[in-house]
Amino acid sequence: MVTTARRKPIRHKGETMFVKANEGSTKNLIHMCVMYFICYVATGFTVKYFMGPADQGFPGLNGIEYLVYSTAAAMMVPLLIILIGRWYRFESHRRVNFLGAKMPVEFFYIIPSGLCTAVVIPTTTLMYTLPISVMVAMVIMRGSVIVISRFVDSIQIKQGILHKKVYAEENWAVLFAVVAVAINIFWASGQPGQFDFLQSTAAMAILGSYIVAYAIRIYIMNYYKNSAGKGLKRDNYGFFAIEQFAAMGGVALTAYLVFNSPALFGWEGIAQIEIFRSTILTPKVGWSWAALSGVTFGLVAVYSVFLFMFKGRTATFAGLVNRLTSLIAGTAATLLFYYFFGGKFPKTEDWASLAFILVAIGFMAAAEKKRVRELEKTHELELEDRLIQKQVISPQTA
Repeated sequence: MVTTARRKPIRHKGETMFVKANEGSTKNLIHMCVMYFICYVATGFTVKYFMGPADQGFPGLNGIEYLVYSTAAAMMVPLLIILIGRWYRFESHRRVNFLGAKMPVEFFYIIPSGLCTAVVIPTTTLMYTLPISVMVAMVIMRGSVIVISRFVDSIQIKQGILHKKVYAEENWAVLFAVVAVAINIFWASGQPGQFDFLQSTAAMAILGSYIVAYAIRIYIMNYYKNSAGKGLKRDNYGFFAIEQFAAMGGVALTAYLVFNSPALFGWEGIAQIEIFRSTILTPKVGWSWAALSGVTFGLVAVYSVFLFMFKGRTATFAGLVNRLTSLIAGTAATLLFYYFFGGKFPKTEDWASLAFILVAIGFMAAAEKKRVRELEKTHELELEDRLIQKQVISPQTA
C-alpha cells in the first residue's frame, strides 16, 4: 500500500557547506566546482606521493595497500558529515508498507545505487594495480562517464522522465570533451604495451564492472532528480545518506569476503588477495598517514554526488562538470607534484587535452546561461528560494 503525505520540509544541519543561497544557482554550482577541484587536486597529489617509489624517499605503497588505507578513512568522512548534519532524516512524499514499517518508496532504488557505489569505489583504484597504463585507465573511466551521462538523458527523455532538452551547446561540449580524453588514447596507441589490458580477463572484468555500475548509478540519480512531482523538493542530502549507508555496507561485506576467501572459497595463492590480507594483518609503517590522506577523497565523494544531482541541470551537463573538473584537477596535481617533489611534468598530450577541455567549458558556460534563463522563466529557481526561506523560518525538529 502506498501512502502520500504532505510534510514540512526538513532543514538538515550543515547544509550551508554545500548550498549557497539557491540550490540551483550558478553561484552555488561554481562554489561546488571549486571545492571539488581543490579536494581532487589534494587527492591526486597524495596518491602520487604515497605510491611513489620507496628508493626515491616516498612511502612506496602499492595500489591495494593505498586502496585499503585511504578508502577506510575516506568512507568515514561522508559518514561523519551525514551524522553531524542529520542527513539520514530522509524526506519522502510517498511511503510503502514494508516488513511492518512505512518505508520511503525511494529506498527501493537508492539502496541499489549505493551498492553500485560499492562497486565503483574499489574498482577505481584496482584499475591502477593491473597491467594497464594509469593514463589510459583514467581516460577510459572519465570518458565513459561523459558518454553514459549523455545516453541517460536520451533514455529519460524518451521515457518521459526528463522534460528538459539537451542544448546544442551541451552536445558540442560532449564532443570536445570526448576529443580531449581521446587525445591521450591517440598518443598511447603508438607506445608498446599500453593496451595489453585488453588481453587481461581481470582488467576487463574490473573495467566492465566500473562502467556498468556507474551507468546504473547515474541513471538512478537522475531518475530521482527528474521524477519528482511539480512543486516538490527532492531531499538530495537524504539520498546521499542512504546511498552511502548502502555503499558502506557493500564495501564492508566485500572486504570481509575477500579477506576470508581462502577459507570460504579456497582462493589460495592469489597475489592480490594475499597483498590485501597482509595489508590488514601487518600494516606498513606510516599507514596512518596514508589513511589520513583519504579524508580529501571522502570530500571528493560528497561534492561529486551533489554535482551529479545539481538542480535543474541535465545529466549531460552535470556529468561534464564533474569529469572535466576532475581532468583539470588531475593536470594541476601533476604540475604541483612536479614542482614540490620532482615528479613528471605534464606531457604534450596533457596540454593538448586541456585546450579541448577549455573549449568544452566555453560551450558549457553558454549552456548554463540558457539554462538559468529557462529556470527563471519556469519559476524553478524562485520556488527553491521560497522553500529554503520556509525551512529557515519554520524548521522541523528531530
